[in-house]
Amino acid sequence: MRVKIHHEGTNIIFMLLFILLMVNSTAYLILSYKVISYVFMAISVVLFLLVVNFFRSPRRRFKGDVSDAVVSSVDGKVVALEEFYEDEYLHANVIQLSVFMNIFNVHANWVPVQGEVKYVKHHSGRFLSAWLPKASTENERSTVVIHTPTGHDILVRQIAGAVARRIVTYVEPGETVGVEEHMGFIKFGSRVDIYLPLDTEIMVKLGDKTTGGVTQIARLKQH
Repeated sequence: MRVKIHHEGTNIIFMLLFILLMVNSTAYLILSYKVISYVFMAISVVLFLLVVNFFRSPRRRFKGDVSDAVVSSVDGKVVALEEFYEDEYLHANVIQLSVFMNIFNVHANWVPVQGEVKYVKHHSGRFLSAWLPKASTENERSTVVIHTPTGHDILVRQIAGAVARRIVTYVEPGETVGVEEHMGFIKFGSRVDIYLPLDTEIMVKLGDKTTGGVTQIARLKQH
């Protein structure tokens, strides 16, 4: 599995590197007690590595049958799995499956199902903790609906959290997409909700860890 740095993080990483080099160089030159400058250096290295780790962009390949598969959009932990009335686009009772990303997870978002993108909309909102149920409808978020070959409309929602301040969505209506493509990126947060038909076979449970673009989380019924 090859890993590269996501293009969303390139400018941030170079800017951070420049700032850290300037700060540490200045500290080393002006501080007579060199131990303090060495502490600054150690903290800077840890901070830089954390940011680089955050913007990893692994190349992944799903090995199963994509025709009826729902694949996790993100790395993280399943934090919600329940029936929910989705009122933005589907206007129906569905299964809400939510995966939360912590700061150590890859934050690229993969397309969860193959099909045609029918709807994309960004919503401004609050920056509540992504753990809260109302974050799905009140936080900054982006909604994507994909119509699958099995005849289902699958709604995916990227949700910002208390730390996340920017959601990027790449797909556009009319595009044909697959599970190995990036759907978007959430900078420094937070969670992705997937809304599935009630007759969907769920293949994960609360607390399970998922890998974006790899872990099959559900199987759709054929219409």
